[in-house]
Amino acid sequence: MDSVKIGLLGAGTIGGSVIEVLQNNRDIISQRANTAIEIKNILVLPREIEGLHKRGLPATNNYDEILNDPEIKIVVELMGGVNPAKDFILKAMAHGKHVVTANKDVVAQFGHDLFEAAAQHQIDFLFEAAVGGAIPIIMPLKRSLTANRITEILGIVNGTTNYMLTKMSDSGADYDTVLKEAQAHGYAEANPAADVEGKDAARKIAILASIAFNSRVKFEDVSVEGITHLTPEDIIYAAELGYVVKLLAVGRDTEQGVDVRVNPVLLPKEHPLAAVGGVMNAVFVRGWPIEEAMFFGPGAGKPTASAVVSDIIEIARGLSRGAAGRFGCTCYHHRAICPVAESVSSYYIRLLVEDKPGVLGKIATTFGNVDVSLKSVVQTKTKLEDHVELVVITHAVKHKNILEAQAALDILSVVDKIINVLRVE
Repeated sequence: MDSVKIGLLGAGTIGGSVIEVLQNNRDIISQRANTAIEIKNILVLPREIEGLHKRGLPATNNYDEILNDPEIKIVVELMGGVNPAKDFILKAMAHGKHVVTANKDVVAQFGHDLFEAAAQHQIDFLFEAAVGGAIPIIMPLKRSLTANRITEILGIVNGTTNYMLTKMSDSGADYDTVLKEAQAHGYAEANPAADVEGKDAARKIAILASIAFNSRVKFEDVSVEGITHLTPEDIIYAAELGYVVKLLAVGRDTEQGVDVRVNPVLLPKEHPLAAVGGVMNAVFVRGWPIEEAMFFGPGAGKPTASAVVSDIIEIARGLSRGAAGRFGCTCYHHRAICPVAESVSSYYIRLLVEDKPGVLGKIATTFGNVDVSLKSVVQTKTKLEDHVELVVITHAVKHKNILEAQAALDILSVVDKIINVLRVE
């Protein structure tokens, strides 16, 4: 096969970078793919066509031109969003075209449908760039780590929130200030809800957990909590106790099922993920016999083209040897999802309480009555008239017990306010 021709859907930040990589690394890509890779057509908005033509690149605003072109063997979807991306992917598969995508929304929500279609039409469907940007994690889980029983996967998989939490930690700035700074640098959208509310990370951990535990995990299965309620005081107290605060995507294999969630957590400073700062991403995997491994790198933007082009090369390499349909769905188990109430963690609880004798005893008794054991209780330097702040760290306990403790503390006369509750990993 002299060349493999591709159709590119979208030429934005990632699509433009894919074009650049394919052009600048043409020779080594051809050698590694065992065939040349040629962009046959690019689907863009009408206003973008002239600009691509001036650069000597083919372009169209009609998807049918790509769909009905028998020379195009691989469709690369980089449009983002669910519609019309999902429809375009399914149509490409029905026409016997292999598909590469960076679209976490489509994969997290409709992965089962897409894999069924890929199997039906005996084509490859690859999506390395859907999680972690340039970080190789999907294919390692599907290939390099298949001898392992994965028990835990933890990820810092949203660069926007990691940047914000790093700035809050380094400068002591509040949430609103670091959000404006993230938007000014282009790290956060004008509407940052998907990032700061944890939804972006939830889609990614749904994908990772599905692969790691070989069981279908959907976006709606993920318990999600964002970072909007975090304060500089929480960051400071965490640091004093030996922790950093991170928005962590968590997937665990438990007796109650797959525990899958996204939460801001207190992470011990010695944990490998604690040092991941700024807009960087990382995924930490625990299993047997590998024990522990971590994948680290840029999680978004132009470097994402690395993962996209690697998927293109993988498919092209197979086509050059007459092989296809090699990377099917690995969700062959039907595992239950662990109810949030049954998930287990230690907890950080910050309270505003009356400053008088006997308060600590009443609070300790309240926790004990709902079977929550306290690891430490620290009085902070903050004092408001006749009230003080306490920071409580619990031993590992089920979430339902913490909810019972919160309810009991809410009606305890010496407790003025529960300021914040965070998990401790």
